[in-house]
Amino acid sequence: MHIRKLTIDEEPPMDLLLLADPSRILVEEYIQRGECFVAESGGQIIGVYVLLPTRPETVELVNIAVKESEQGKGLGKQLVMHAIEVAKSKGYRTIEVGTGNSSIGQIALYRKCGFRITGVDIDFFIRHYSEAIFENGIQCRDMVRFSQDL
Repeated sequence: MHIRKLTIDEEPPMDLLLLADPSRILVEEYIQRGECFVAESGGQIIGVYVLLPTRPETVELVNIAVKESEQGKGLGKQLVMHAIEVAKSKGYRTIEVGTGNSSIGQIALYRKCGFRITGVDIDFFIRHYSEAIFENGIQCRDMVRFSQDL
């Protein structure tokens, strides 16, 4: 597997990006302002993440997704660790990420990668998404925020 920055003339892998964020409008908005990286294997894109500068010296991992057939193989952790290294190399001092209260696997992944919980944005997904989102039998209502010093 190889991770690289998406080139300017390439279309972002929208199918993968929408796995992590069902709002096409939000994805298209932040993909324009951020940097998109893809993981390839055998000539196919199997993973993606987007880094978005948010404040001075701070970058947010706003989207991370792995092709469903490739999940459970450690690729998500490799993508998160790659994002951390890219953020460090660009001189950022803090990397942040947020996920839904129902995203049990993602919460565990971010903790394993060294992130700490910094807050909860109550009813984020109720305010920003028109349709209810359910994962693991739990309604996704709140955004759990994480941060890591670089």
